[in-house]
Amino acid sequence: MQEVANEYRTVQESFWAGEFGDEYIERNQDEGTIISNTVLFAEVLSSTESVGSLIEFGANIGLNLLAIRALVPDMQLAGVEINRKAASRLEKIEGVKVYPVSILDFEPEATTDLVLTKTFLIHMRPDTLPKIYEKLYQASSRYICIAEYYNPTPVEVDYRGHGEKLFKRDFAGEMMDMFGDLELIDYGFAYHRDNNFPQDDITWFLMEKRPCEE
Repeated sequence: MQEVANEYRTVQESFWAGEFGDEYIERNQDEGTIISNTVLFAEVLSSTESVGSLIEFGANIGLNLLAIRALVPDMQLAGVEINRKAASRLEKIEGVKVYPVSILDFEPEATTDLVLTKTFLIHMRPDTLPKIYEKLYQASSRYICIAEYYNPTPVEVDYRGHGEKLFKRDFAGEMMDMFGDLELIDYGFAYHRDNNFPQDDITWFLMEKRPCEE
């Protein structure tokens, strides 16, 4: 059984809530990231309709939310973020509702049109994923977009010299297997060598809740 540090449920949560999570903020806050995110989310949103609200799980300092606001200025935005330093930065973005809690403790006050994760699920302990998938599903009234590192089978990857902190798998496939009314409506890949708008080899999947056929 893995040791859980402080008040957090898993060592992974403690890792991101603490010093390493603070260092991540310093490494990832340049304007170029927002521009690349804007291009990525323009592609995602082009496959949706009537999205007026969005919540991001693992929002960090809000670089994804800022990109989305640039595309849809009047969209209602919210973010769930466990790192206190990141959450305090997120709270400074006007109009963003911030939930400074673990996703494992988060209970949505209402559903939103689109639920988003981006390089968030890859850092979650694998045995917590079913509960996290349930949270994502419950929070969405229509769409779920996950932009993560894809692998057809689960695999652990060393992350900056740390073990048990980064995992690749077919997150979207697992969600669609778990919830029969989720249907894949679009997907894409963003390459780290893109000459204009690089991402960290992100594969994104856009799913929609649709009634199951009887």
